[in-house]
Amino acid sequence: MDSYGKLDERNGRYTLTFKRHFANKPKNVFDAVTEPANFVQWYPFATGRMDLRLGGKIHFDDGEGAEYEALITELDYPRSFAFREMEDVIELSFQEETARSGSKMVFVHTFDEAEMAMYIAAGWHRCLDVLSQLVHGETVEWKDNSEELREIYKEKFN
Repeated sequence: MDSYGKLDERNGRYTLTFKRHFANKPKNVFDAVTEPANFVQWYPFATGRMDLRLGGKIHFDDGEGAEYEALITELDYPRSFAFREMEDVIELSFQEETARSGSKMVFVHTFDEAEMAMYIAAGWHRCLDVLSQLVHGETVEWKDNSEELREIYKEKFN
């Protein structure tokens, strides 16, 4: 399956959707996504402070002195996890794939600024590659491919 994100417009907002497959059960992928020690490795600006419950908060630090938090808006273990980070919404769902003996994760980011889509897509692509490494127990390695991915997404979205 294509690991590249897909951009759509919904109700005047933009959604970027990625689908990733894992050889692991949804429970294992969900745990890898939400475990604070893992979350800080794949999710930008995460601090590791997370109150993993419906209505709980996830804390972030932009590295330039600004701290902010997200509100967990959906938590259905091990099927879904969603939160609102400022005006953006991040939704992850996990489905068992019996034919593949694993699971599918769908990652959706809803945002307002269409002109940022190629940058957002390239960033999430890299983050989800790191998440995949964590799920598979591999050493985290951030590839230096931001520029290449931005060009791919610029072409894909135009």
